[in-house]
Amino acid sequence: MALCMVHSVAWNCAGKKLASGSVDQTARIWHIEPHGHSKAKDMELKGHTDSVDQLCWDPKHADLLATASGDKTVRLWDARAGKCSQQVELSGENINITYKPDGSHIAVGNRDDELTIIDVRKFKAIHKRKFTYEVNEIAWNTTGELFFLTTGNGTVEVLEYPSLQTLQTLVAHTAGCYCIAIDPTGRYLAVGSADALVSLWDVSEMLCVRTFTKLEWPVRTISFNHDGQYIASASEDLFIDIAEVDTGRSVFQIPCRAAMNSVEWNPKYNLLAFAADDKNKYQTDEGVFRVFGFEDP
Repeated sequence: MALCMVHSVAWNCAGKKLASGSVDQTARIWHIEPHGHSKAKDMELKGHTDSVDQLCWDPKHADLLATASGDKTVRLWDARAGKCSQQVELSGENINITYKPDGSHIAVGNRDDELTIIDVRKFKAIHKRKFTYEVNEIAWNTTGELFFLTTGNGTVEVLEYPSLQTLQTLVAHTAGCYCIAIDPTGRYLAVGSADALVSLWDVSEMLCVRTFTKLEWPVRTISFNHDGQYIASASEDLFIDIAEVDTGRSVFQIPCRAAMNSVEWNPKYNLLAFAADDKNKYQTDEGVFRVFGFEDP
């Protein structure tokens, strides 16, 4: 799938549609047949006036997609009509977006380290908080009671939700923490860092249980598979590492040609979507996303 450089890929909750957000100011939605080889381009979502840096699907609704852009807006799209149904303008260039697991709220982070909580029903900002440190990625736990921030200080801030009061600071890495993923079973959170390590944390005890050490470059993106058995991690290394969560053993490596921007496992099947900083033969950006793991029907 050749596109302008793709920053983000995300599966919908049914595992049948994949969205990609791109530098070309669009998001695109693709219909993926999990047990076949067909990848049909469904539609292009136009309206943003800057790069679409991150996107996420409503965890309860297979056709609602939220996009965050450098144009300061967050938009909600209906994937059946390909239309923007809601939008809100925020105060900065948005680089992070995530849904609360019950679908009621969206959290958005911007380049100025400000967090905004949006009430999805009214599609209005209901809470804003600016942090004094670099905030890189954000996530709720599976119950929505905890909210995590990865920081440039090498820590993970654990906040209570909805008060956003700090409960704990996890000293996770010796360099900035870039990305975070929550295991779908709720047991673990994983953190990828500029020190090239991925740390795995027991959510109930907030203790680090192991680290994954295969990558040699800063970890840009991580994702757990649907049953929490595997974790994928990627960086500027020319492979995506897939490791067993319970043993830490690397079980497979997917070769790639460029630094990776986004990896995401399908919520139902062992399919991994990924997008890279690929260049074509003319050395221009050729953002590509691919899906790994198709089985013969």
